[in-house]
Amino acid sequence: MKVRVIERRAKSIYTKSKIPGVEWAINQYVGCAFACEYCYAKFLTRWKDYGRWGSWVEVKINAPDLARKHVSGSVVMSTVSDPYQPIEAELKLTRRVLRYMDKRNELSVLTKSPLVTRDIDLFKEFRRIEVGLTINGFIGREKRLFEPLTPAHEARVNALKELHEAGLKTYVFVSPIIPEITDVSAIVEDTRGFADYYFFEVLNLRASGREFQELLRDEYPESYEVLTDDEAFEEFLWGLKKEIRALRVKTEGIETHREGWEFVKP
Repeated sequence: MKVRVIERRAKSIYTKSKIPGVEWAINQYVGCAFACEYCYAKFLTRWKDYGRWGSWVEVKINAPDLARKHVSGSVVMSTVSDPYQPIEAELKLTRRVLRYMDKRNELSVLTKSPLVTRDIDLFKEFRRIEVGLTINGFIGREKRLFEPLTPAHEARVNALKELHEAGLKTYVFVSPIIPEITDVSAIVEDTRGFADYYFFEVLNLRASGREFQELLRDEYPESYEVLTDDEAFEEFLWGLKKEIRALRVKTEGIETHREGWEFVKP
């Protein structure tokens, strides 16, 4: 897919976040060429009439200058994009933002890309930083249907290991968890040696959009039923919490998305 690049100047780069536990978000890119079919950030296409999600990326060309500001509280990079999506290899916008950020800012970086290891030198300049990889274990048919343009599972795991071995605090964002598809235990076993803690997130079906909902309903009816039937979902969630407790890993909890941004402990 050819990706259209839209350059613009932003008024600010730090925005207050509505996600529980996240005070500030920083998005030097808006939109994402990884084009995950289930991505909740597709809601942006309501206001940004650039075409299909994944076919465009908005680039905030003055982001490095705006990043110099000091903010109090946690900052997450990024929430409506991936800071290390393919265009970053050429533009190095994320790297320039990191270079000019106030290193007193408390930063959490989240990506699906092994390109993140390129910036280990800059990560080490921050007083408080953690770097996470979104890992869901999709391979084969599920990978082709859900996120064909993303880096492979093994590449993400290897990147996490490299970050850990560099002495950085690391975490795994196990997302999306889709009933009958996502093997949470296998992901933890693949990564437990180099992850300081875990976040777990059940698929946000409501925000995934009509096309993905229909895809899941048609191709994986059992998964769709669990996510849409309250009784079946409660049974699934009970089993997921039991599974995570048995894994004995440090976790911040599980995002469930039944009523907005719900967050439950295992």
